[in-house]
Amino acid sequence: MVPRVTPLLAAHDVALAYAGRAVLDACSIEIAPGEALVLSGENGSGKTTLLRVLAGLERPDAGRLWFDGAPIEAGSFPRAVRRALQYVPTHPYLFSTSVRANLDYGLRAHRIDPDERRRRTNAAIEWARLQPVVDTPPQQLSAGEKQRIATARAWVLAPRVVLFDEPTSNLDRASRAQVVALISELCAGHTAVLIVAHDRELIELAGARRLNLAHGRVQAPDAHAEN
Repeated sequence: MVPRVTPLLAAHDVALAYAGRAVLDACSIEIAPGEALVLSGENGSGKTTLLRVLAGLERPDAGRLWFDGAPIEAGSFPRAVRRALQYVPTHPYLFSTSVRANLDYGLRAHRIDPDERRRRTNAAIEWARLQPVVDTPPQQLSAGEKQRIATARAWVLAPRVVLFDEPTSNLDRASRAQVVALISELCAGHTAVLIVAHDRELIELAGARRLNLAHGRVQAPDAHAEN
């Protein structure tokens, strides 16, 4: 018998309603260490809500969350979990200071040594191919460049899992390809990723497990097709 792998991040029987409308209903999902998982579903099906619950940004009405086998309380994740679990929204917020300051922010918040912060920030700039825009004010950057900065800002913390919400939404073809390449590199480096996506390039990401969110629950794609 093959031993069961302890999920890195898990949610069981999560329920959440807005204004009396059930968005998530006994919703469960598990992400294994190093796994790539793509979650699709109709607009308004609750995909972003589920990501925010998993990221600790939304408190569900019911349900349980675990990280690396230990229960965690929604809305009050321990510092170690907040560092290991990164969330990249569709429209990431960037500080207006500089690209470098945006990459350094999380390292500073987690009290990383200044010399190590500098080393990691330089590595993130190189990893995300940000050298051409490193001196450009963030408010002047394109949507694709901002998404690469947000991805690098997550990467620089050496997370164990990254949650992406429609990372290629409204990007041009070249920008989409650059963001998909970075996510593929994250996967190749054995970082677990959960991606909410409609983009076919992400839905068909090599080696990814595919799920659908429908009727408030996570389902296998074939189960969704039968409903």
